[in-house]
Amino acid sequence: MELIRNLIDRHKRGEAIGITSVCSAHPLVIEATFRHALRNAGPLVLIEATSNQVNQDGGYTGMVPTGFRAFVEEIAARTGFPLDRLALGGDHLGPNAWTALPADEAMAKAEIMVADYVRAGFGKIHLDCSMSCADDPVPLPERTIAERAARLCRAAEAASRDDPAHAPVYVIGTEVPVPGGAAEDLDTLAVTTSEAALATLDMHRDLFREAGLDAAWDRVIATVVQPGVEFDHMKVVDYRPAAAAALSAAIVPVDHIVFEAHSTDYQRPDALAALVRDHFAILKVGPGVTFALREALWALDAIERETVDASQRAGLRDTVVARMKAAPGNWQRYYHETGAALDLQLQYSLSDRIRYYWPDPEIAAAQARLFDNLRAAVPPLPLLSQYLPAAYVAVRAGTASLDPVDLIVAQIGATLDAYHGACNPDA
Repeated sequence: MELIRNLIDRHKRGEAIGITSVCSAHPLVIEATFRHALRNAGPLVLIEATSNQVNQDGGYTGMVPTGFRAFVEEIAARTGFPLDRLALGGDHLGPNAWTALPADEAMAKAEIMVADYVRAGFGKIHLDCSMSCADDPVPLPERTIAERAARLCRAAEAASRDDPAHAPVYVIGTEVPVPGGAAEDLDTLAVTTSEAALATLDMHRDLFREAGLDAAWDRVIATVVQPGVEFDHMKVVDYRPAAAAALSAAIVPVDHIVFEAHSTDYQRPDALAALVRDHFAILKVGPGVTFALREALWALDAIERETVDASQRAGLRDTVVARMKAAPGNWQRYYHETGAALDLQLQYSLSDRIRYYWPDPEIAAAQARLFDNLRAAVPPLPLLSQYLPAAYVAVRAGTASLDPVDLIVAQIGATLDAYHGACNPDA
């Protein structure tokens, strides 16, 4: 993981550069990420899978770590992206997928998962044991969280011993609220105090060293904190640099470690740049890019309604809403409206729980038919301008064709532009 460590070292030496971490398993998002990087000549693409998406049981994607790696590398090969510029990461690796089990059982499964990630070549490992298991108190004591992180680090280190040159780098800590966006309405958000951030680092460092993990501690590159950014279903809490000034200053003297900012989705470009400047040098984005994917698909559905006979339409949007209502397991804990208000949340919530449904066979078939229809009846430019203005600009500039995949890639690329600008201010 020399590419990542070099970027972190440069940031610690005073360069206002950062790393975008794209957390998605959707093939069009990953393709858009590679194509965006090829256009912008960035030094690195970092793609991460979460413990719920990918684990030894398959996760909600059905993929184990080796399968996810092969899946990403196939897309890289198809787009012509060089593998020596690709880094894979594991996000929130811990017992999160098994919290219904007693802690000992959940942690045993988490150890297997972390080792599988490392053996599969994932070089950036976020150790997150902040969640309570079935027999744990709520909330979990800080020391227990750190002890469990050290336990998982031991499993990761053991898995990497056959290839010391590619030993993983680590991220510790977690943000509040839980991963993937807040489940409740938000107006303001408490920023992690500098004292709490440094205490987390001190506790993890001491426990790592007690466990004989000194070499691993030297490869800890970041800690996750709450800089005051978040989103709920319909609102975004914007970054306010003044509120995070003390936290930002606290990490400056800490060797080889920066902050990793989660839930940066939907932040303005100037806010993303300010985060990187303030040492939140790793910016995570997940729902933000799949939200852009959904925007593009809904726009293509609208264009289809304008250009394709009703008897031939794919009806993707209607199919998705119907399937979400028929299989509510991925949203019913989070969305509590009824009627038209529920339809609004299902489609447009910023938490974008629609992303769990794209692999559904009925939805995939409707998407394929939509693409076929729009390849047969190519969208005219005025409709692109109406429904997909970012893609319209790309088509006019010659950087995208009128193929539906190209139009979607251009829409996602507009979101990635803000991250690239924030992480590469001199590019």
